[in-house]
Amino acid sequence: MEERNEVLTLVDEEGKEHLFSIVDLIVVEEKEYAILLPFEKVEEPDGGAADEAVIFRVLQDEQGQVLMVVEDDQEWENVATAWEERGSDEEEDMDVEEMDIED
Repeated sequence: MEERNEVLTLVDEEGKEHLFSIVDLIVVEEKEYAILLPFEKVEEPDGGAADEAVIFRVLQDEQGQVLMVVEDDQEWENVATAWEERGSDEEEDMDVEEMDIED
């Protein structure tokens, strides 16, 4: 899967800016989601840090697009699974194309 290499700045509740790389945009159950990867490690509630992708739901309002953190565990799992399956499908397509080139 090809990373989009677009950078997005999000501002948290405390006014602090965070930079994210847009990894992918995906539609699941007729809702659009953005898969973002933080440039810096994100602090976890337990005091640790994580550098894994974050999933946001993309919504439209009167000012344009708004990103909302996906907090529902089941919704998050559904999007993560769909994104992983999409990545697996793209990898399989690439393998087939590479086999055709080599023949």
